[in-house]
Amino acid sequence: MAASPAPALSVLDLVPVRTGQTSAQAVAASLALARRADELGYRRYWFAEHHNMPAVASTTPPVLAAAAAARTDRIRVGSGGVMLPNHSPLVVAEQFAALEALAPGRIDLGIGRAPGSDPVITQLLRMSGTISDVERFPDHIRDILALASDKGATLRFTSGGTYDVHATPAATTTPEVWLLGSSDYSAQLAAALGLPYVFANHFSGTGLERALDLYRTQFQPSALLERPRTFLTANAVAAATGALAEERMLPQARMMARLRGNLPLVALETVEQAAEAEASDHLAAPLIEGLRRRWFVGTGPDVRAGLAAFAAEHGVDEVMVSPVAAAHDDDPMDATPARVETLELLAV
Repeated sequence: MAASPAPALSVLDLVPVRTGQTSAQAVAASLALARRADELGYRRYWFAEHHNMPAVASTTPPVLAAAAAARTDRIRVGSGGVMLPNHSPLVVAEQFAALEALAPGRIDLGIGRAPGSDPVITQLLRMSGTISDVERFPDHIRDILALASDKGATLRFTSGGTYDVHATPAATTTPEVWLLGSSDYSAQLAAALGLPYVFANHFSGTGLERALDLYRTQFQPSALLERPRTFLTANAVAAATGALAEERMLPQARMMARLRGNLPLVALETVEQAAEAEASDHLAAPLIEGLRRRWFVGTGPDVRAGLAAFAAEHGVDEVMVSPVAAAHDDDPMDATPARVETLELLAV
C-alpha cells in the first residue's frame, strides 16, 4: 500500500512555561521556535489565547504574532485563536489590520467562541460590561470581516444617516479569517458564512467526523471562499527514540490530568520532575492510553507517517501541530530544545 502524501505542517503555540522559568524566558523560547519553524518551511504559526494559567504564557495572540512576524520572513502568523467574547470586534479588527500592515499577506485571524479561561477570569475580562455578547457571535464575525476590509463598515442610525468605520485607514490587503471550534456550532457557522474552519482536535478528540461533515455539506460559497477549506490540529512529540518521546510527553499529560481533575494548576514539569512524581502519584496513568491514541508520539518517521495518515483519513492537506515536548532539567531556560527537535524531525 502506498504511503499517504505528507500534509503541509503548521504550528500552534501556547507558549508553555516550565518550572522555574520566567514569562520573558518562555516568550523568548517560543519566538526562537517561530524562527526555526519559518526556516523549516512550516506554513503558519499561531498563538492561542488562554488566561491565568501557570503553564501557559499565550494570553495576547496579537502581541505575540507581531513579535513573531518581526522575527520571520515567510511563514504566516496569527491567532489560534482570539476568543472573541473577551474583546470588542472593532479592537480585534484594528489589531489584525495593524498586523496585516506590518506583514502584508502573512496574517491569519483565527477566532473562537470560548472564553479561554474560568468564570472568574471571564468576569475580570468583562469588568467594563459585556465586551462581545456570545449570542451575537455571528454578527460580530460579520462586523470584523467588514471593518477589516478596504471598504470598511457602515453604521446606520435609527434616527437616520450613516457613519463609516474602518479598522485601518487604507487597507490594501486583509488578514485571512478562520473560525475555530470543537463543536457543531462553529462548523455550521463557518459553513453558513463561507469561511475556512479549523477543528480543535488537539484538545477535543470527539466529534471530529461530524463537525467536518457538517462544515463540508452545509458550506455556502462566499466572496472570500469558493469551496470548503479546513485543516486539523494535533498534539505531537517526536524524538530520536520512541521511549524518549514518551518521556517528553508525560509532563503535558500530567497537566491535562490536572485540568480534567480540577486540581490546582502549576507550571509545566520537566521530564525528570514528571517521571519522579508520576512514579508515586500516578496522576496521568488513567489518561495515558487515551492520549496515545489521539496524540502523535514517537520517532520522526513514525509521527510523520501518523500525521500523513490522519490527514488522508479526514481529507485535509494541512495539520497544525502543537509541539508538546517538555524540557529537561538541564535545558536552557530561554530555549525549548525538545520542541525544536520535534519540528525538525517532522520537517525532514
